[in-house]
Amino acid sequence: MGFVLTLLPVSYSIAIEETKYTVLLKEGDLELREYAPYIIAQTLVNGDFEEAGDTAFRKLFDYITGENHLEQDVEMTVPVGQTQVDAGKKIEMTAPVGQTQLAGQWAVSFMMPASYTLETLPKPNNKDVTLEKIPGRKVATITYSGFWDEEGYLKNKEILMKWLVGKNLVQAGEPIWARYNPPIMPWFLRRNEILIPIRNVRQKQ
Repeated sequence: MGFVLTLLPVSYSIAIEETKYTVLLKEGDLELREYAPYIIAQTLVNGDFEEAGDTAFRKLFDYITGENHLEQDVEMTVPVGQTQVDAGKKIEMTAPVGQTQLAGQWAVSFMMPASYTLETLPKPNNKDVTLEKIPGRKVATITYSGFWDEEGYLKNKEILMKWLVGKNLVQAGEPIWARYNPPIMPWFLRRNEILIPIRNVRQKQ
């Protein structure tokens, strides 16, 4: 799932694969989605809301740019491509990058390309980076544009939480803050999201 592309060089921020999902219900900027299983590379960091992503980003970025046991590198192209090179296969980074709070720490994650499994992904050299398979699940989301700040996050999370109550949807996990665009994107064109995993209950129509 996912966020934080703030340190991504321009050459790595043009074309990135997006985690696939099916829209089950849509009301304006609010959606109920169903995601297939996917894999994340994740690290835990301390820090406040707006600093956590930048703190964790380098560890994750190093992983996808060769700090792994196969020395696999990342090449972002338009369109996204995968190429064989001498050091190993190239892997793409996907969108969004996710951030959620767990036991006082922030879990920041990169979604891995759908073509990989836990067995075929290169193992991180840094013990702080872990790979995890996320099972398929339903997720309630709100999409919004604007600056990457806590004020916008809290405002839109409140809207999403009220929608959950109105639709009789029960939260089943911590909210995830997701960002899809590089920092060169104007704030009013950015795609930001908040995603909340939910239990499989019948929603109101």
